[in-house]
Amino acid sequence: MKAVLKRAEKLGINNILVATCSGKTVYAALEVLGKESDFKIIAITHVTGFQKPNHQELSEDTRRELEAKGITVLTCQHAFGGIGRAVRNKLSTFQIDEIIAFALRTFGEGTKVAIELALMAADAGLVRTDEDVISIGGTGKGADTALVLQPANSFRFFDLKVKEIICKPALI
Repeated sequence: MKAVLKRAEKLGINNILVATCSGKTVYAALEVLGKESDFKIIAITHVTGFQKPNHQELSEDTRRELEAKGITVLTCQHAFGGIGRAVRNKLSTFQIDEIIAFALRTFGEGTKVAIELALMAADAGLVRTDEDVISIGGTGKGADTALVLQPANSFRFFDLKVKEIICKPALI
């Protein structure tokens, strides 16, 4: 988060996207980025039903607390895991969205997540596609990857530009 703060200030980036299931990563971002900062923090959760049917991992209490702190919370379909995942689960064959996700994972799960967040936020109209953002993703729990990128809408995926890797874990 300290590296994110440093790059955001240097590059004049105001929009910070943060993947979260429980809210813990967003609270960590708030601690470093400041509760009353000029940053627009957008928390992006797993889709409802991701873990089990009809279940949302981010509790309603946590969602309300985050929103009271000025955080926008987005819950929507994953850019790389919607209908294509249903086809894989039912018919045992992969669709293009999941193939792209597997290709991005060669850079690490957090890289795939950070790129996916930018697509989801752009599709929801929460970020512009002509302004850079910092997108923070992770592998399992917590954050391990931060990218400076220019978002794109999902249907214009190839217009998305990763401009800088702030941090990502070494792949072993």
